[in-house]
Amino acid sequence: MELLHLIWETTLGTVRDVLPIAAIIFGFQLVVIRRPIPRLKETLLGFAYVLVGLALFLIGLEQALFPLGKMMAHQLTDPAFIYEGVERTAEAMHWWDYKWVYLFAAAIGFATTVAEPSLIAVAIKAREVSGGAIGVWGLRTAVAVGVAVGIALGTFRIVTGTPLHYYIIAGYIVVIAQTVFAPRMIVALAYDSGGVTTSTVTVPLVTALGLGLAQTVPGRSALLDGFGLIAFASLFPIITVLGYAQLSEWRARRSNPTGE
Repeated sequence: MELLHLIWETTLGTVRDVLPIAAIIFGFQLVVIRRPIPRLKETLLGFAYVLVGLALFLIGLEQALFPLGKMMAHQLTDPAFIYEGVERTAEAMHWWDYKWVYLFAAAIGFATTVAEPSLIAVAIKAREVSGGAIGVWGLRTAVAVGVAVGIALGTFRIVTGTPLHYYIIAGYIVVIAQTVFAPRMIVALAYDSGGVTTSTVTVPLVTALGLGLAQTVPGRSALLDGFGLIAFASLFPIITVLGYAQLSEWRARRSNPTGE
């Protein structure tokens, strides 16, 4: 009965969230454009699928993904695990003792980004409009590497307790420098690639990992230190995509120095 009540409440909340979007779309189509909605039955069926999918996804977040992220953070920061049964208090641990946390963060960042539906859609469109010059897997891999590095560095920030703005300022200085020298064709796509990573698959797990880590590392606040990982997941893909384009351009020039 509790599960049915949760499904009902989540579905009602999803309907309330989606109705304004549907009202705007249908309103502009009927009032502003003044044309009937093409394939009305398919459109309504699609909205119904969206409602069901979002409701089930939100239930999965609350019941599985958020607890999983917190559980992994708790287990990976347990002194008994880090020191293989040797008794040691958490206060006596150092940042280098959390190497498994950094590795797990990088792995989960890479895996969730590769599976991100919004990134897949952007990569496919980028390949189409570029005439195949931008590969789907090349772009997805570059973005995933950026997220992996960013999430690992973000967990390092939580462990050490260093201020978030230092990392963000330094990262955007690098981005600005890369933007000046990167091929113009890739700049806009690189900036968009940073945004599409913060979507349905990456955000829940990364947020749960950050909150769980901040709750288990001594001296950290879940509110002050637990958030901010998504900023790393948005920033570092820009750096890696721009770097990938710069590296590809450099290799092309090296293989064809005459430009013919």
